Amino acid sequence: MPVGLNDQEIQVLGDVVSHKRKIQRGGYLHRTGSSFQSLFAIRSGFLKTCVLEEDGRQQVTGFHMTGELLGLDAISTETHTCDAIALEDSEVCEIPFAKLEEISRTIPSLMRHFHKIMSREIVRDHGVMLLLGSMKAEERLASFLLNLSRRFLMRGYSESEFNLRMTREEIGSYLGLKLETVSRAFSKLQDENIITVDNKRIQINDIARLRLKMGNSSCIT
Repeated sequence: MPVGLNDQEIQVLGDVVSHKRKIQRGGYLHRTGSSFQSLFAIRSGFLKTCVLEEDGRQQVTGFHMTGELLGLDAISTETHTCDAIALEDSEVCEIPFAKLEEISRTIPSLMRHFHKIMSREIVRDHGVMLLLGSMKAEERLASFLLNLSRRFLMRGYSESEFNLRMTREEIGSYLGLKLETVSRAFSKLQDENIITVDNKRIQINDIARLRLKMGNSSCIT
C-alpha cells in the first residue's frame, strides 16, 4: 500500500491501521457471510481463502502470503464471500475500509495504487479460470509453482527454494485436480530433475524448463 507515498502520506496511512491481529494456524480471519468492515494486510504468515460446496467439500480459491491484501472480495457486496483461514501462525494489520476511503480522497496516489491492487486480483482470477479450463495437470502445477516463485521473489525471498504451507490436497482443490494427480505431477517434475521435493520443501532446479512445461499458457499472476 505505501508504494509511491511520501513520508507524511505513509504516516497518515499508518494512523489508519487500527491494530495488529494474530491468528493461530487453522484459525479464521473472516467467514463467509460476515459483514465487511476492513481490509487486512498480511504482516506475517500464510492464509488460504475457500468456499464450501453444496456437498460439503471445501473449494480453495486462493493462497495469500506476507505483504498481500485480503478482504477485497467483500467491497461490492459488503459481505465476505469466502472463508479466510491461516495455514500457519499469522499476523495481519487491520485497515478499516471507511477510513481508507476517507484518506484516499486527499492522497490520490494511494487510490491509484489501490486500484492497481484490485486490477491485479481481477487478472489473477482470470488467470486461474484459464488455467482450469485449458491446462493439463502438469502444466497447472508448473504454473502454480512459478506463481509462488515470482511472489516470493517480489518480497525479497528466494525464487528457487521455498516451503509449501499448503497440503497437496489443498493444492489439488485450488487447481481442480485430484490428490493422486497432484502427487503424480510432483513426482514427474522431480523425476525429470526440474524440481526437488523434500516433504514441503521445494527446490526449483531449472526454472527455464519449468516454464517450458507450461507450453504457450501464461502463469497465474
